[in-house]
Amino acid sequence: MDRQQLLEDLLYAYYAARKHKRNTINQLRFEFKQEEEIISLCDEILTRTYTLRPSICFVIDQPVKREVFAADFRDRVVHHLLFNYINPVFERSFINDSYSCREEKGTLYGINRINGFIKECSENYTRDCYVLKLDIQGYFMNIDKNILLDKIDKMLLCRGDIACNAPADMVDYLIHEIVLNDPRQNCIIKGKRSDWDCLPPSKSLFHSLENCGLPIGNLTSQLFSNVYLHYFDCFVKNDLEIKYYGRYVDDFVLVHTDKAFLLSAKEEIRQYLSKECHLTLHPKKIYLQHYTKGIKFLGAIIKPNRLYIDNRAKHNFYLCVKGWEQFLASHSPQKNDILQMRSSLNSYLGLMRHFKTCNIRRKVLLGEAHLLFRYGYFTDKLLKYKVVKTYLNPKNL
Repeated sequence: MDRQQLLEDLLYAYYAARKHKRNTINQLRFEFKQEEEIISLCDEILTRTYTLRPSICFVIDQPVKREVFAADFRDRVVHHLLFNYINPVFERSFINDSYSCREEKGTLYGINRINGFIKECSENYTRDCYVLKLDIQGYFMNIDKNILLDKIDKMLLCRGDIACNAPADMVDYLIHEIVLNDPRQNCIIKGKRSDWDCLPPSKSLFHSLENCGLPIGNLTSQLFSNVYLHYFDCFVKNDLEIKYYGRYVDDFVLVHTDKAFLLSAKEEIRQYLSKECHLTLHPKKIYLQHYTKGIKFLGAIIKPNRLYIDNRAKHNFYLCVKGWEQFLASHSPQKNDILQMRSSLNSYLGLMRHFKTCNIRRKVLLGEAHLLFRYGYFTDKLLKYKVVKTYLNPKNL
């Protein structure tokens, strides 16, 4: 590949990777020597000497408890580089109802699609239909890397479609380096050993089988998780002939008028996942019920003609507000703290505007939040938090 073109591609990938990461130590360290780092990456990729650096491993509690392996920022740049090369090819293959980590899709899109499926299948709530919701147990931790590489190769057969005319051998090299990398090796553990105490083994890479598991959080892991189940999506849509089907990572929903048909489909799905993907349906997360009972999906409760936010999302919103109140009571916030507070509050409020949450917002924001009003105010019927401009000036803090 032309060296100048690769340098330009790396620079573009760097700008994408640093988005929302401008104040992290790794990003600032990379930015300090930006030109040197990008040239070094370029030469390593061209000479096939690039290797990933140790990841940082820690456990988070919100929105759910999970283990995260955070890649070094330098490796994040390469993740974005590879993503830019191969994602256009995959996007042309993915079904419309795979919602995770795709442009113009996401959780709200998925919720509205499933809501629409139920309405259409029940003929505007005038006839019976049933909803089957399934979940894959320990999905990311059980992805077989050899099977994944076969699926990637199969979907990238049309090499001419790869963006930027990236050479196939270079793309293959980066894919293998990233997929076959074991993030557990030489990883840096942050936090206490007790952080893992309540984490099920199925949710930790430290308990994964050899040559299995992708680290949660990496851009490439999100893309490859969609690739891994692409042929499963096609199996459900084409072989099982299920018109109303949608998937977000490892959660998927099927809607049909025949309850017995869905029970039969569940067993065929179980067998397919076991044989073709080496995956297992979660035995405690199988829900089959009449649409009038409501269905929980992606943080929403879907019922006829109405959408509600689920209890976990409500609780996390309450913890967010309470956490910032406690922080403001014990700290003198800096500009970055206030910007982060605004971002986290508006993230929840942006989600809640799509559901019937007026009473929830009033109760939490007007009943629990007091110090928040010292630095800003809520607009649009408590749907957006704005910071008073004077507090964005460090001299006023």
